[in-house]
Amino acid sequence: MALTDLAVKRLSKKGSRYEVQDAGGLWLRVAPSGLKSWVFRYYFDSRDRRMTLGRWPGIGLGEARKRAGEALQQVQRGIDPGQLAKEKKAKLKAAPTVQQLLDEFYEVELSKKPSGDERKRLIKKDVIPAWGKRKVKDVTRRDAVLMIDKVRKRAPIGASRLQSAMIRMWNFAAERGIIDFSPMVGMKRPKEEPRKRVLSNDEIVKLWAGLDLENMKIDIYKPTKLAIKMILLTGQRPGEVSDMRWSEIDKNTNTWTIPPERAKNRQENRVPLGRMAIDIIEQAKVFSSPDCDFVFQSSHKPGNPLSRAALGKAVKRHWAEMEVDERFTPHDLRRTLRTRLAEIGIQDVIAERVLGHKLQGLLAVYNQHSYDAEKRQALAMWELRLSEILGHVDGQAGNVIQFARKGA
Repeated sequence: MALTDLAVKRLSKKGSRYEVQDAGGLWLRVAPSGLKSWVFRYYFDSRDRRMTLGRWPGIGLGEARKRAGEALQQVQRGIDPGQLAKEKKAKLKAAPTVQQLLDEFYEVELSKKPSGDERKRLIKKDVIPAWGKRKVKDVTRRDAVLMIDKVRKRAPIGASRLQSAMIRMWNFAAERGIIDFSPMVGMKRPKEEPRKRVLSNDEIVKLWAGLDLENMKIDIYKPTKLAIKMILLTGQRPGEVSDMRWSEIDKNTNTWTIPPERAKNRQENRVPLGRMAIDIIEQAKVFSSPDCDFVFQSSHKPGNPLSRAALGKAVKRHWAEMEVDERFTPHDLRRTLRTRLAEIGIQDVIAERVLGHKLQGLLAVYNQHSYDAEKRQALAMWELRLSEILGHVDGQAGNVIQFARKGA
């Protein structure tokens, strides 16, 4: 006799487990505790088998009959529904989490890119705390939209960069067969509005003086201060400066060579080092372990470089101290140098090479000049101009001096 909703509800527990038949192989199992579960009984491969369909009342009589009917159809097609369910459960259990996806994404792709560490940092900061333990396949497009909206409220530019990183990571998941398709397919890649922030002379003076003070209200790790100065002196990218290596510095020619694998444009960039830049490197030596190759070492992770995030936090802590009207970032120091090179008469092609930018169009094809000498002169002129701004001109910014050897 087929069950009814009322009959199911009225079934009570007994001293031992028992089962009550419905129809089409569907049974209701009642445990001694009173717990009720739906069971599909079937005959397959010369054996009687049972398959649990779920618990009542979470699954009602109608849904249980539907599931039993689907299982019966599988049996009729020569498929063991119980074995199929086990395989699906095992696959679900083995499905990667978002944290596992990030680990694989970093190992296979991000670790090989100059911007990889920054993209990983963006994802770890917001995505992992919220979704780290969630299965990748369970993240929806709506989840992604809400995540980006939340970050955009506090950091518009950061939200755009996070969105780009998320789009690429979920595309990676689809390419690797972790998911069938990315929920972010068709999502417009964010278009960042170019920043135009350039520090004034007064702001440069305040920043430099603040970095020199040891007893100021804000306590910042000395190598972090030195790295910030190095960005303003050389115009190199914050991540390239924070990751600067002793092995990249030629002490005979006072040249810092950024290798292709660390350069954003994948081209080697030779950066001339003037007197002020060399002085900063010499100061950093005091905080550098003899067996570590990084010029600006982390205070929290010995043997590792400063993080780009540390530079950003340090600059942020200077805003209030400097009483600036408009906030600025470490990258704005790079833009400041580029603007000042133009002000002192440096040709655009030379200024662009100082920043490590590729030549564009036919220039990139036919002009193979290194511009090393021109870059050295440009940065020497910038050091002289910076000295004037800071008020301590000695007229010798263009002189080439020698490093003291590390460990000397």
